[in-house]
Amino acid sequence: MATIKPFRGLRPPKDLVEQVESRPYDVLDSEEARVEAGDNEKSLYHIIKPEINFEPGVSEYDPRVYESAAEQFKKFQDKGWLVQDAEENYYIYAQTMNNKTQYGLVVGAAVDDYMTGVIKKHELTRRDKEEDRMKHVRVCDANMEPVFFAYPDNAVLDALINKYAKTAPEYDFIAPIDGFRHQFWIVSDKNDINLITEEFHKMPNLYIADGHHRSAAAALVGAEKRKQNPNHKGDEEYNYFMAVCFQASQLTILDYNRVVKDLNSMTSQEFLKALEEDFVVENKGAEDYKPQHLHEFSLYLDHEWYSLTARKGKYNPNDPIGILDVDISSRLILDKLMGIKDLRSDKRIDFVGGLRGLEELRRRVDNGEMRWALALYPVTMKQIMDIADSGKIMPPKATWFEPKLRSGLVVHKLQ
Repeated sequence: MATIKPFRGLRPPKDLVEQVESRPYDVLDSEEARVEAGDNEKSLYHIIKPEINFEPGVSEYDPRVYESAAEQFKKFQDKGWLVQDAEENYYIYAQTMNNKTQYGLVVGAAVDDYMTGVIKKHELTRRDKEEDRMKHVRVCDANMEPVFFAYPDNAVLDALINKYAKTAPEYDFIAPIDGFRHQFWIVSDKNDINLITEEFHKMPNLYIADGHHRSAAAALVGAEKRKQNPNHKGDEEYNYFMAVCFQASQLTILDYNRVVKDLNSMTSQEFLKALEEDFVVENKGAEDYKPQHLHEFSLYLDHEWYSLTARKGKYNPNDPIGILDVDISSRLILDKLMGIKDLRSDKRIDFVGGLRGLEELRRRVDNGEMRWALALYPVTMKQIMDIADSGKIMPPKATWFEPKLRSGLVVHKLQ
């Protein structure tokens, strides 16, 4: 069963939150962070993208960069840009995109639950990315940014969240860049805190939606600290890491699409003919065409859109991986026809997150950078949970969650 706890969040004063908050560290590069931070010394980018504190060209993995993160984190506290709450709280974080709001509970998730599989994963992690985040957690002695969890729908928690949603939030702003609304409430009532803890303790599992590397890094640093502490008792703050947990049915997963540089020596007609072995191919003309259901794909080639519907018998409906459109397209198109076997490393393929839409696929093909594009129907949260429950791993580049969590609304210190 899932173990969580409230924590004494470190937060910006209400009037500074829009100067402090930022996008997550991994959705923009160093130059973008430098531009977005501008001359704002209160921007969290100075801590989570600390290479911007140096001349352009300094590696984000330079030891001085990690040291700068710790120096900036101390400065933010010394200046009162981040202030620690006096008591342990839970927090509610709401995001509104396209008139739809999702409500997350900000909690301390247990390192033990990650290690024992109560917190379930659906993606592989890379050791180099884990180590980068571990260095950042170690040097700051804090989880600067939350991870993104899903939990099975819960009527009791839904009612509690709705009660808070009717009150005035602590923070309420429209973020630049994404244009989405972000709201934040403090849950300090002891009865409500106990209720949240008890309801989570009834859940057999939590699921990582986004942030596999941050989850791994936070848990591994927590485990390190146990070994280093001869007086370890088990209730220390480093036994927990910060997560925002959303009800699974509220989450929005967008399509994660593919663009490919060539046709593997085929002509367009040869490619379309080859596809017919595994798909029903229909020409949809020049108007943008989005997949309408699972197992239908949209192909953009030579200024025209095609519908590709996977033929029955070409996938296993009883296999939680084999039934995924990302697996069907990888096996029957990218591997079989294009010879692209490793989506993570092959330079002939790139990926376009769903927020950019079909327009971005068209643009990259029409300008000659790519030869063709493939749009997929989005993965569902149920599919992700089924795969995590089965102990299997999603194929790479399968999920794109929106909106992204903003960073800097609350920080979790490990001491």
